[in-house]
Amino acid sequence: MEVLSSFQGLMLILGYFLAMIGIIALLKKREQTKSEFLVANHNSAWVLTAFSMAATWVWAPSMFTAAEKAYTQGFAGVFWFVVPNVLTLVLFAFFAKKMRDLRPNGWTFSDYIREKYSKRAHNMFLVESFGLQICSMAVQLLAGATIFHKITGLPFFLTTVLLAVIPLLYSAMRGIRGNIVSDFVKMGFIVAVLLLGLPIMTANVGFDTFINGLGGISGEFGSLFDKNGIAVMLSFGIPTTIGLLSGTFGDQMFWQRVFCVKQDKVKHTMLLAALIFAVVPVSLAAFGFFASGAGLDIADTQLVNVEAVIAFTPRWFLYLFFLLILSGLISTVDSILCAVSSVAGHDVVMRISESGKHGTITAIRIGKRLLSSVDIARIAMVAVTILAIIVANVPGITITYLFLFYGTLRSSVMLPTIFAIKGRKMSERGLFYGILTSLAIGLPIFAYGNLNGNIPLILTGSLFTICASGIMARVMKDKQ
Repeated sequence: MEVLSSFQGLMLILGYFLAMIGIIALLKKREQTKSEFLVANHNSAWVLTAFSMAATWVWAPSMFTAAEKAYTQGFAGVFWFVVPNVLTLVLFAFFAKKMRDLRPNGWTFSDYIREKYSKRAHNMFLVESFGLQICSMAVQLLAGATIFHKITGLPFFLTTVLLAVIPLLYSAMRGIRGNIVSDFVKMGFIVAVLLLGLPIMTANVGFDTFINGLGGISGEFGSLFDKNGIAVMLSFGIPTTIGLLSGTFGDQMFWQRVFCVKQDKVKHTMLLAALIFAVVPVSLAAFGFFASGAGLDIADTQLVNVEAVIAFTPRWFLYLFFLLILSGLISTVDSILCAVSSVAGHDVVMRISESGKHGTITAIRIGKRLLSSVDIARIAMVAVTILAIIVANVPGITITYLFLFYGTLRSSVMLPTIFAIKGRKMSERGLFYGILTSLAIGLPIFAYGNLNGNIPLILTGSLFTICASGIMARVMKDKQ
């Protein structure tokens, strides 16, 4: 389904990124110290950071899943996608404030684990963090390249490179502050386009079409409490909720913004982010309801939102919508790169340094070269970009496989993260072996259940992964 020519697609991508680089270039020049590059000197404006937090939460699946669920599983599917997404940010607000109070001048959550527990416990969080960021970035590249290949005919590999390398260029220029400002522009654009699209669709096909589509294309999913609604809850709702709740707790993309914003505005930032983000899945779900209510025959349900735009809006809006998709995908890619930079530029530097218990270290010597924390951060950005491009281009790799892998990684550290913030006693031994057990056993069960559509295994794998690490961390005793 080539809606635009390859040349038009390429010009949209290049034009978009030139605009982003122009925005970054207009920022007030600041010395790129470790504190400025990694945590914006702990003084980022809270409204801008809230938009950035919301943009970061607009990951690839959320750009397409809301409309797809509205089309295939009606109100029931949309409810179990939208509500957990929004509530996750609301819940995280309270833990984020507590964490920032514990570490007013902190850098990463994983470094808190290093200081409080041990290097090997820290190792588990580093494995989780870098594995998560590589796979998460690969998902964005895979999703973006798949969509743009289908709608423009651009070569898949070339598109993954463009979607990865260009945000790398401007992220490496100004670090997290540049990312926050560009996210503010991107999220503002996304919200504006969606709010423009809803009245256009309503005027063209009528509000009755929207109401008729609430049950999905089959008309059987309009209720949460009938057998179809309960089936959606068991197969999609509960696993999705578990995965989403762990999404913020186990992801440095969000902790980095917690440490960037002014300390007294952390909770305000998260609650505003939840409100801003809600506009996206709710609006895109409406696109899916219009499509199902009109009875559109859509072969590839991943593209419900695109098909609805093509069918119900003028051509000029289609260009805006493709830029919207690009904004949503890239807002996560550059946030991933900045998250990688903070873990490498602080945690890795602390571990390499002999006096790693002091957070003021800003450079390390490797061989005959003295590398600053910012140098290490940028090197890590490049390394993860290369790895993500390679993973996204592995033959046969799918978004589902990658999502299962990094979703399990995040779930494995959720309860230990909460316990650490709340001050609950955990043993170092239980923390290490608990996370290891969650990954070694929970991941295969959850993955096998999803790949075979086995609901009991899906639920078992989800619950085991999230619970095992927390229970073992609390129950196991350190050796005397």
